[in-house]
Amino acid sequence: MELNVDVFKALSDHNRIHILEMLSSGEMCANEIMKGLALTQPTISHHMKILHHAGLVHSQKSGKWMNYTLNQNRFDEINTYLGWLSKEKENPVFDKIQLEK
Repeated sequence: MELNVDVFKALSDHNRIHILEMLSSGEMCANEIMKGLALTQPTISHHMKILHHAGLVHSQKSGKWMNYTLNQNRFDEINTYLGWLSKEKENPVFDKIQLEK
């Protein structure tokens, strides 16, 4: 299982965490996110680009706005990875090599 470091980079910003928390209640358009966080449209676009690149959100254009939802499959992958990471292993280097194959 390969888990992109971009996920952890995306999760390292408090505004992006707030965006994910907002999206956990369902689909939202960029305008709603912008108003909810009192951020500008370019700032929202920047954060959404990072979240989308990390695979954490899906986007769909609707008129002049983008609608966003959480990518539940990606969150499931992250949960699986974190579960694996937190378990004691006999030989972590060997397990890492096996995991990457």
